[in-house]
Amino acid sequence: MSKIELRHIDKYYGKNHILKDVNLTIEDGDFMTLLGPSGCGKTTTLRVVSGLEKPQGGTIHIDGKEIVNAAEAHFAPPSERGLNLVFQSYALWPHMTVRENISFGLKIQKLSKEEQEKRVQSALKRMQIAQYIDRYPSELSGGQQQRVAIARAIASEPHLLLLDEPLSNLDAKLRVDMRSELKRLHTETGTTMIYVTHDQTEALTMSTKIAIFREGVIVQIAPPLELYNNPCNLYVADFIGNPRINFVQAQAEYDTKGMRVHGPLGDMTFSREDMTEDAPTSGSGAVVLGIRPEQLCINTARLSPSDIEAHIYTSMPAGSETLITVKKDDTTMVIKALGITHYNPDQTVYVALDTKKINVFDKQSERLVKYSR
Repeated sequence: MSKIELRHIDKYYGKNHILKDVNLTIEDGDFMTLLGPSGCGKTTTLRVVSGLEKPQGGTIHIDGKEIVNAAEAHFAPPSERGLNLVFQSYALWPHMTVRENISFGLKIQKLSKEEQEKRVQSALKRMQIAQYIDRYPSELSGGQQQRVAIARAIASEPHLLLLDEPLSNLDAKLRVDMRSELKRLHTETGTTMIYVTHDQTEALTMSTKIAIFREGVIVQIAPPLELYNNPCNLYVADFIGNPRINFVQAQAEYDTKGMRVHGPLGDMTFSREDMTEDAPTSGSGAVVLGIRPEQLCINTARLSPSDIEAHIYTSMPAGSETLITVKKDDTTMVIKALGITHYNPDQTVYVALDTKKINVFDKQSERLVKYSR
């Protein structure tokens, strides 16, 4: 069991307020990813949980046991927290073989030689690198060294596994392979994992939950698909998704039945049941429509009266998909079409969209006011 609760965590480096009243609950068995740009506080949060950093405010509980109480200056050492940490740099002992690197921590735990060997073999088998057991780190590729680092972490059978951007030093193909291995590892072991990354693809493909950070504050915590389909504000919507979401400026009128939107994509009506609880019930104001590139369909002929006439700006085939940029007056949108298609610059096309899939954000507050269904 490894439920982690962070309550009102504040962390300063000098006068710099790095973590600002961070509250986060990670349930037992979660694969929680801390996601955000560089300098947003995600790695600091991981280090606070691990015991490598001491916060100036707040408490942390693991399985109901208080391991941090800043007000009382109580900070349990890392060795008493039942966790293991995988760094961005592999941190392998260069003078030790793979077997010796993995068994080093097991010796400290004073396990028998038979149990050490059993755990080493099991960890190497899980990470599919058993054939490298007698090699030194210098004889391994970057991907193999990363697998050894993870094998070393899981050999001690920690209740909690912390991973600090472990794949950032790998090439694109290896990153994809290692994502698969980490997801399989989580499924097989059920270990609670906290994973730090700035790569949204890693977060979306591996996590059970994602916490989005912005300047030391957690903006939204949600499962990957919920985060992708219904980001809580413009910041999250813009950060999640590749290619990035299309933003279209418009005007809205509110009443108790819902909302009417007028803009370059035409007039749209949304019912109250599709809107957030705090959405206005009267008045009007500027809004921003959020439309994912794959939610737009492009055709060379008008198939429906609601199709929007636009013109091709650029067309970029990328093998399995084509990214097409179109312009409608002063509005530019990116469309993702499956397969290889070709369009000429300035060609007239017709764009169809499902209004149920559109997010609507209040421009002033930047908050979500209409869900994607």
